[in-house]
Amino acid sequence: MKNIFIITLITALFVGCSFKAPEKKQKNETSFSPEGKTITVYSTDKQSGDRLTLKQDLSFGSTSQPTEAEVSVFVNPAKQFQTFIGIGGAITDASAEVFAKLSKEKQQELINAYYGEDGIDHTLLRTTIHSCDFSSGSYTYIEEGDKELTSFSIDHDRQYRIPMIQRAMDAATEPLLFYVSPWSPPAFMKGRDNMLRGGSLLPEFYQSWASYYAKFIKAYEAEGFPIWGLTIQNEPMAVQTWESCVYTAEQERDFLKNYLGPTLEKEGLGDKKIVVWDHNRDLITHRANTIFGDPEAAKYAWGIGFHWYERWAGGESMWDNLKNVKESFPEKELLFTEGCIEAFDETQYQRWSNGERYGISMINDFNCGTVGWTDWNILLDQTGGPNHVGNFCFAPIHADTRTDELIYTPSYYYMGHFSKFIRPGAKRVSTTTSRSHLLSTSFLNNSGKMVTVVMNRSDEDITYNLIVDEFETEINIPAHGIQSLVY
Repeated sequence: MKNIFIITLITALFVGCSFKAPEKKQKNETSFSPEGKTITVYSTDKQSGDRLTLKQDLSFGSTSQPTEAEVSVFVNPAKQFQTFIGIGGAITDASAEVFAKLSKEKQQELINAYYGEDGIDHTLLRTTIHSCDFSSGSYTYIEEGDKELTSFSIDHDRQYRIPMIQRAMDAATEPLLFYVSPWSPPAFMKGRDNMLRGGSLLPEFYQSWASYYAKFIKAYEAEGFPIWGLTIQNEPMAVQTWESCVYTAEQERDFLKNYLGPTLEKEGLGDKKIVVWDHNRDLITHRANTIFGDPEAAKYAWGIGFHWYERWAGGESMWDNLKNVKESFPEKELLFTEGCIEAFDETQYQRWSNGERYGISMINDFNCGTVGWTDWNILLDQTGGPNHVGNFCFAPIHADTRTDELIYTPSYYYMGHFSKFIRPGAKRVSTTTSRSHLLSTSFLNNSGKMVTVVMNRSDEDITYNLIVDEFETEINIPAHGIQSLVY
């Protein structure tokens, strides 16, 4: 028990928020009662070998006043918040190149693992507008210097990326929400020799770059891939060793309201969801204040995207900033657009803390109002690549192309505890815990099924009460475990 009390004290210092929206009736709020319902428990934990394993079915009984000595998870179905749009990952050039090296059998296994009903059933998909670091080299869709974009062609993507995206689209149990992001404009639009190491879009190329997005969207839609939305720039405040481009908040605002927004409308693409920022939580509030505070820019923006690569507050992330954005601009949506475990090490595929980072982020992000969550590369090889600048990372699934083997990491299973059971259109439901070493979130699916995800970060097994309205049941969660309770 000593370990639990230590973890409780430490975690309390920087546990994430549970955002409460302004009190108003949600248009599609659904009533729910646990009475007579069976709770199906799926479990993953560090020691037992359980991986999204169906463990048991439980029943609700009448509840009594919980005591301080008991551990409880409280779910209030009468309080419902944001509408969930999905969970997924990115098909990058790297993912597609590795996929192409697999046998047909392993390719199908990978597709089923992510998009099949027997897998973790992803519903979001991201890809890049031309190259990023997770490409074998830098490239664009035009000849260098072609300001008029007359040479525009996505032929490069036909070899690897488009075929893999097609496989994902075909296998998905429901249509994927597909969005796209650029890492850098072509080098000449920044007045540089290459797209690497930052730089900024030159004003004389604002219109050309805005038109480039429209051409890309139309080209991909001509391939049969409906584009749901786009982010303006991946990590606009980072000078990376790979493809990157810096926008101040004012520059992104003005590009959106004067060029990108009007251009998409003119090209008949005004229905695409434009996501601003697409960077870490630390500076998200300033970007939101600058762009959403300008009505002419805000009218084009669906929401704001964020990553998890800031590492402050003792290694935890800054969920209060998400809460602030959602409280300040409740009409705008929060979308997690990228996260991965960095510093790849082939000996650490099964490092459990990698999976726990996914669980911690997803629970706290959702409890702060986030509507969707997007992993980075869905597949990488045994080097953590390919990556043309050596920025090797982990993915939830790796392929050892030397042996034609797929390696499933804890991150895959932790993500699956959400994506497999929480479906698009679900409403988040008020959920709290009586101990800070337990994290939890709940969603009510349109099917009428409630999903409560509970995560135990401690070194001890914990018995807790699941209390829903006037009903409860008792459940045990293993040390360093995560559960999905479906009822």
